[in-house]
Amino acid sequence: MSKDLTRSISSCQDLTDLEKAKHHDVERSLWRSIFIIVTCTVAMVVNTANTSSISISLPTIQRDLNIKEEQLQWLVSAYPLSSGCLLLFFGRLADIYGRKKAFMIGTLCQVAFSLGGGFAQNGITLVILRAFQGIGAAATIPSALGILAHAFPPSRMRSIAFATFAAGAPVGGAFGMITGGVLTQISSTHWRSTFYLVAATSALSGIIGMISFDADVTSTEAVDWIGASIVTIGLVLIVFVLGQGEVASQGWKTPYIITLLIVGIIMVSLFLLWERYLEQVTDDPSRAPSAWTPPPLMSLSLWTRAKGRMAVVLVIAFLNSCAFVSWSFWVQLYYQNYLLLTPMQTMLRFIPMFIVGCLCNAFVAMFVSKLPLLIFAVSGTLLTASAAILFALIDPSVTYWAFGFLSTVLIVFGADFVYSAGTIFIAKIALPHERSVAGALFQTMTQLGTAAGLAISTLVFNIVVENESADVGVIVNSAGTNAPHSAQLMGYRSAQWTCASFSLIAALLAALFLHGVGIVGDEKILRHVDSDQTIAVRFSKDG
Repeated sequence: MSKDLTRSISSCQDLTDLEKAKHHDVERSLWRSIFIIVTCTVAMVVNTANTSSISISLPTIQRDLNIKEEQLQWLVSAYPLSSGCLLLFFGRLADIYGRKKAFMIGTLCQVAFSLGGGFAQNGITLVILRAFQGIGAAATIPSALGILAHAFPPSRMRSIAFATFAAGAPVGGAFGMITGGVLTQISSTHWRSTFYLVAATSALSGIIGMISFDADVTSTEAVDWIGASIVTIGLVLIVFVLGQGEVASQGWKTPYIITLLIVGIIMVSLFLLWERYLEQVTDDPSRAPSAWTPPPLMSLSLWTRAKGRMAVVLVIAFLNSCAFVSWSFWVQLYYQNYLLLTPMQTMLRFIPMFIVGCLCNAFVAMFVSKLPLLIFAVSGTLLTASAAILFALIDPSVTYWAFGFLSTVLIVFGADFVYSAGTIFIAKIALPHERSVAGALFQTMTQLGTAAGLAISTLVFNIVVENESADVGVIVNSAGTNAPHSAQLMGYRSAQWTCASFSLIAALLAALFLHGVGIVGDEKILRHVDSDQTIAVRFSKDG
């Protein structure tokens, strides 16, 4: 760990940079600090709303652009595909060349390609533009995490900043559903209005960030282009397979699906070996620096911080994302395709998510410095599992308030508790030169969870619907439109049981491995220089 500390000091160029950061924190006004938090949170809101707003508009988009049922999932998956695969790369670029620059470039991408999505005339164009939207998110989210960690030293203000930022995930999900439902039904441009709104919101956050963010502190370190290329290719292949496996001609047995999955796993394995090699070279003082052996894109030792609990938190984030996003996806389809509700009626049923998300944010900000991480992780994942179980037991004939309302209230806890407490934990153990990368790694796991959760739950849904339909003598067509109502209901229920299993596994991991982490929030303010150089090492040893 002393090597990590030495590297963190050298990579920050010198103590003058840290003193500059310290003075930025002291001289910044309260309003400017608030604008920094709000801007970063809006970036997270936009990131999540980009998924939820299009999800609630899927039936309308399908009819308008004549998209086949089996291709519909790509409108949702294209965004996490590109963002999830590039987060590590852009996180590293942000740490080296400046987080403010990276945030602005990402925001510009969001604005440009969101506007383009609003003018798309066919499904293929829209999917491509959604992928480019994801590139913007890959730059803004890790940059925002790094900006918050740099702007606020360990203190109650940092806890509030990260709790507010984390609340952007469920709030953005609800915001996307609400605005998507309203605009799709009442505006003259229907679903296209959601893209225009995202572009306008992104532009506003970019303008405020340009004014409020601290000046960048850059580094002269080289970029691990080899590692970035390998991991990007590997993740693209894996996420592509997760999205395409179920809709391929022969399903998961399709030759190209099997081949791409194997190649993707090999590429990710090569990336891990390459990063381990670079980390060993960097830690060896006898070896001179070389353009071919730059600092690693992601130090593998990052996974072992706090006695390996960093890895546990990342896996919990992955599983929790599997549950939360899949729950949202199937609930929207249940309301619109099974109950035949309008986008507006569907939107109204998601309003509790917005309210509860704000309340969860306030709770985390108040108690993250008083309660251990274990409480947030276990309670959040168990409440998310409860939400999925309620929908798995739902009776379509009863009122919304019996199952749907309570499920919508509970689902937010896992997303907010795990994300906010998890990001505070990561900011605390990450070294100064890897804050954006650490945040990118956390976000990568959540994005991979989105793809994996949708793929697995879709597989379960399709299998159950086909089997239930076959039992009554119906062969389901490729679009699934002729499946009996009883078979569809069993499919929706089974998908929700799958979501519940993700959260229950996460809760078990939290209970087994996070009991010694303790409190991750801080009440008192620590000196910025001290926190930058030593707090991560000290916490890792104590954890």
